[in-house]
Amino acid sequence: MNAWKTCVCSLALAVSAMSVQADDWQPIDQEDHWESFNRGAFAFNDTLDTWILKPAAQGYDYVVPDKMQSMVGNFFSNLGELRNMLYSGLQLEGKEAATAGGRFLVNSTVGMLGLLDVAGAYGMEGNDKDFGLVLADWKVSSGPFVMVPFFGPNTVRSGVGLVPDHYAYPVSYVDGGEGLALNVVRRLNQRSGLLKSEDLIVGDKYSFIRDAWLQNREYRITGELPVDDF
Repeated sequence: MNAWKTCVCSLALAVSAMSVQADDWQPIDQEDHWESFNRGAFAFNDTLDTWILKPAAQGYDYVVPDKMQSMVGNFFSNLGELRNMLYSGLQLEGKEAATAGGRFLVNSTVGMLGLLDVAGAYGMEGNDKDFGLVLADWKVSSGPFVMVPFFGPNTVRSGVGLVPDHYAYPVSYVDGGEGLALNVVRRLNQRSGLLKSEDLIVGDKYSFIRDAWLQNREYRITGELPVDDF
């Protein structure tokens, strides 16, 4: 009950603090108003990644075959379909909610607990959602870009959404060592999948990651490709 109270309070704060008229609404504030703080938070995150997360992900990538990593990713993505179904419902997107529910049902059974994306092979394409996207659909303004310690790039809007995102994901309700193990494997698998992408980073690392994230975020909201496409 306390978890859901936290979600409701976060939503109420977000809507009351950032709501604007639809005619004035812009999906993403592209200005880096808090750059000094953001660079400090980025340096903190980058240090943690350099000394802890990246070496662990490299070890994971070395011992876990690519096909198994793909299956692990499928497993966690399948659990996320429950959240996708909920968020699609909140956006009154009945077709997408039904697709998310269908994907979860098919992949949890025929797909061996989600290890195989059988639904995708039959044309049921997934659409990953988070609560920040729901708030954007509700015409809540983005607020400034913010680099959140431990969590990385966000806007105020998507940062507020991290709270309901946590409680809407099934792994959050697995207690003890099992829950910790699941979260560690999930993060290592995600970080391992980004190892090969690091060669794409050019120039100032902070600016590159900030701009790439903002452009990707705006595309996810508007469906329109940015002019400067990374």
